[in-house]
Amino acid sequence: MQYLHQIKTPEDIKSLKIAELKILAQEIRKEIISVVSQNGGHLAPNLGAVELTLALHSVFHTPEDKLIWDVGHQAYVHKLLTGRYERFSTIRTYGGLSGFPKRSESAHDAFGAGHSSTSISAAVGMVKARELRGEKHNVIAVIGDGAMTGGMAFEALENAGHLNSNLIVVLNDNEMSIDPNVGAMAEYLSRVRSNPSYTKSKEDVEELLKKIPAIGDKMFKAADRLKDSLKYLLVPGVLFEEFGFKYYGPVNGHDLSALLTVLDNVKNMNCPVLVHVVTQKGKGYAPAEKNPDLFHGVGAFDVLTGQIKKKTTLPSYTSVFGNTLRELGKADESIVGITAAMGKGTGICIFQEQFPERTIDVGIAEEHAVTMAAAMALEGFKPVVAIYSTFLQRAYDQILHDVALQKAPVVFCLDRAGIVGDDGPTHHGVFDIAYLRHIPGMICMAPKDENELRHMLHSALQYHAPVAIRYPRGAGLGVAQDEVLQVLPVGKGEVLQEGERVTLLALGSMVEVARQVAQRLKDEKNITATVINARFVKPLDETLILQYGRNSQLLVTLEEHSLAGGFGSAVLELLNQEQVNISNVLRIGIGDEFVPHGNTELLKQLAGLDVQSITEKISSRLAELQV
Repeated sequence: MQYLHQIKTPEDIKSLKIAELKILAQEIRKEIISVVSQNGGHLAPNLGAVELTLALHSVFHTPEDKLIWDVGHQAYVHKLLTGRYERFSTIRTYGGLSGFPKRSESAHDAFGAGHSSTSISAAVGMVKARELRGEKHNVIAVIGDGAMTGGMAFEALENAGHLNSNLIVVLNDNEMSIDPNVGAMAEYLSRVRSNPSYTKSKEDVEELLKKIPAIGDKMFKAADRLKDSLKYLLVPGVLFEEFGFKYYGPVNGHDLSALLTVLDNVKNMNCPVLVHVVTQKGKGYAPAEKNPDLFHGVGAFDVLTGQIKKKTTLPSYTSVFGNTLRELGKADESIVGITAAMGKGTGICIFQEQFPERTIDVGIAEEHAVTMAAAMALEGFKPVVAIYSTFLQRAYDQILHDVALQKAPVVFCLDRAGIVGDDGPTHHGVFDIAYLRHIPGMICMAPKDENELRHMLHSALQYHAPVAIRYPRGAGLGVAQDEVLQVLPVGKGEVLQEGERVTLLALGSMVEVARQVAQRLKDEKNITATVINARFVKPLDETLILQYGRNSQLLVTLEEHSLAGGFGSAVLELLNQEQVNISNVLRIGIGDEFVPHGNTELLKQLAGLDVQSITEKISSRLAELQV
């Protein structure tokens, strides 16, 4: 019998027996593998969380109970159980389901996610809201062991430990294995300590001891000390108990009976509880079990072989960065690579292969990575911090206060700058210019292609100043890469071709687009355009911009970034400062909105960043100016 297609709400699984839930788990894994093989997505984390999610929805009652997912990499099963089975094939496609929890998508998505280490903070907020309203529902935060490396998670644990109220944190640990002997003892202790009758008897004994005249308090304190001593020797999770949580586990995250028992036992406790669940990434799909990192976030693949379907053979910006950093590291022993749990995603792993002692992965702790880099820079090293544009947002204060204020020469390499596609608004790197360019002393630049990225990385290490280099996700243009690297003059752009009426002032990924726009204007409108590779957002090439700003009939700025506070804004500020007429300026970028998820090229078209849209905008503005 098949069950998945019958599940319309989580209530539909509550009557299923363990054997039936196991069949449902197999169906869910099959469905996720099938859809992700076509659309791409976070495969291994979701396969590992199937039984856990089934148990959570069997015991709790969403949306009345608040189930909060951290990051969202493990929420596909949740979507399938909360009325989204019919649309699941659309996940991560434009207009389809989001790859992350999204409040506007379902009442069962209590809190949106996409960045790490947020679920416990959100859960504390919802507990506080529940208390203020005098309500009684459960609040459950699910967080992975990777997300627990983030400082925000521990800030939330510290605050949550003071709650005298029900809060359940489920630690989904998919990296650690359980030693059989220790695990058996831990499972026994977990069963005993999560049993309400044990908790009640423990409290009774404590009260009884305290009431014995003269010696009661001493006996209680002695028993308490003995309990703590034994606990440190035998009981895992002492750290969480020091935060004020009652700890239960480790629990086998693929044993439905064990999960249902412990979750049912803790759901009515009037204190913070942490349930430690151990799962296997990629569970149920051999290629993902064998290589969980590869299948963590994966593109389309062949289900039978597990072979990833490659779309291009061109080198990616990420790989070019990694290879160039390794090349530079050979000649300069002061270069250090730093990443926040994204060694492969950023390409730092390439540097790490040759220089493991000079590579530091801090875990999901961007703030720490930046301040640590500042200190290393002040001690004479050359730290290169490789972080996705969207994740560096989390370390804004550290960039300003610890790096820039002290003029620490840290190089920030912002991978995934611009529109990144299927991961959607939590991952598009379209705000970095706005939060970096106003910081005093910060140099901000963007390469027009992968070869220029090499020169920019080399240059950044020579500038002796805080530097940020932003570059896009995916393949480069396939240009030849220079063997000899040059230091680019700070704040100097590059005129790629001369025209007579229109100047296209483009940044980074938009330079190639500008070239194509210029060709289309010439072919279709007989309009010749100057194309300038701006290279630098800060400092701007003021001489070049003012020259063409004064002499062009139309000056067009192009950026794959938010218009508010972006490159075009910087150009307008310069022109206004120098009292240059700005009525002939057209800014092209992303408007005042969050870009949805979907195919990257489609999203660029919707944002008006494709060749045709830009050409039409220029033609329209020229007509308005009667040029």
